[in-house]
Amino acid sequence: MNAPAAPAPSAAPSRQPPRQTVPLLAYAGWLVAAVFFFYAWVLRVAPSITVEPLMRDFAVGGAIVGNLSAVYFWAYAVLQIPCGLFTDRWGPRRVLTVAILATGLGCAVMGFAPSIELAYAGRALIGFGAAFAFVGGMVIAGIWLPARRFAFFSGVALAVGLAGGVIGQGPLAAAVAALGWRDYMVALAGWALIHALLAWLLIRDRPPRPAPDKPADSAAAVPRPEPMRRSLVRALRQPQNYLLAAFAFLLSVPILGFGGLWGVPYTVARFGVDTAAAGFAMAAMLLGVACGGPLWGLLSDRLGRRKPVLLAGGVLGLAAAGVAIYAPGLPFGAFRVCVFLAGFGASAMVTAFALGREHNDARSAGTALGLINMCTVLSGAVSQPLIGLLLDLSWTGETVNGARVYAVAAYQEAFLLLPACYLAGLLVWLALRETHARPFSEPEPQAPA
Repeated sequence: MNAPAAPAPSAAPSRQPPRQTVPLLAYAGWLVAAVFFFYAWVLRVAPSITVEPLMRDFAVGGAIVGNLSAVYFWAYAVLQIPCGLFTDRWGPRRVLTVAILATGLGCAVMGFAPSIELAYAGRALIGFGAAFAFVGGMVIAGIWLPARRFAFFSGVALAVGLAGGVIGQGPLAAAVAALGWRDYMVALAGWALIHALLAWLLIRDRPPRPAPDKPADSAAAVPRPEPMRRSLVRALRQPQNYLLAAFAFLLSVPILGFGGLWGVPYTVARFGVDTAAAGFAMAAMLLGVACGGPLWGLLSDRLGRRKPVLLAGGVLGLAAAGVAIYAPGLPFGAFRVCVFLAGFGASAMVTAFALGREHNDARSAGTALGLINMCTVLSGAVSQPLIGLLLDLSWTGETVNGARVYAVAAYQEAFLLLPACYLAGLLVWLALRETHARPFSEPEPQAPA
């Protein structure tokens, strides 16, 4: 008679943790937040295709239009740390739903504004709501999606947002021409109502508590929220956050100051094309950012390093922007290629957000990312009116249909700000600390002597 079979030995624990299974609803919620960032970018670049009608309707010059556009950025920037705190504390579902509704209300106020003062108020409300878009999407990614792919998902979110900038300056320029800028803003207010409903239905704040055998990479293993003051103090005590914020600010100036506003009238003045063609040319810069964001993020994740990607992007952006603006006799087609490459290079700054997450505890990650994003957006708030002021100082008094006309040389003098920011960003890069794409971990306690 055969002996009974010995029980099979228990399987040895696998060295590699099982891959995290992400629910479809998590992707849907992240996508809603990413599309909100798309919507925010449509609104961010809207003044660039309405410079002339804004100057004509409100009887103002370039500096005032620059300030009107920049109000968005000031409201957006001031709220970045609070929106990180609010999202950490109350979760992205409620926060993003309210933010989308506030953005739509701002569009309606601006569309019906009879005076420049009310237009400022509407633009500020748009910036207030839009402030929650990118950070909210990154918080959802940090909670629900695999940590090892955070840079990639940040890049994809940036690409979705920049697609809004591309469409907002390209195809939607025709909508402004057909509808007028006021009806265009009212239509965007209607968009917000539908989007807010989708946010409430599809976004969830966090997964259920993980099972004891949940893999360490799971985004579900997120600490419960802590008091907002503690999250803020934790983020402000990390010196790398300030360096990352400065780097993001400097590399965003060309995107927002040039690509987001003044590149369109400059292209009209230099190449003699109409506003729609100039809008498509500037859309090439935003398309470069949209293409570069996920590719730089994926490359960084694959390399397991962040700093080489930041350096490569900064050098490429500096070279391409210099050629686009200052190369004499540059054909229009080559100009658009250089503008695309300048945006592609600058988009490497998305990797700074991955560094920010890896330098900070998960309980204050939203706050730290808000700080970095605040400075990203402040670049537009500072550079757009500053360039407008420099242009006004060089203005010779020429107008067309009530709008000021600036010489190409005046634009090129004002745009010296762009290579200066690239160079300063590369200096900040020297002080950044590499994380090798490893999530934050608390320092080991020191044993008593």
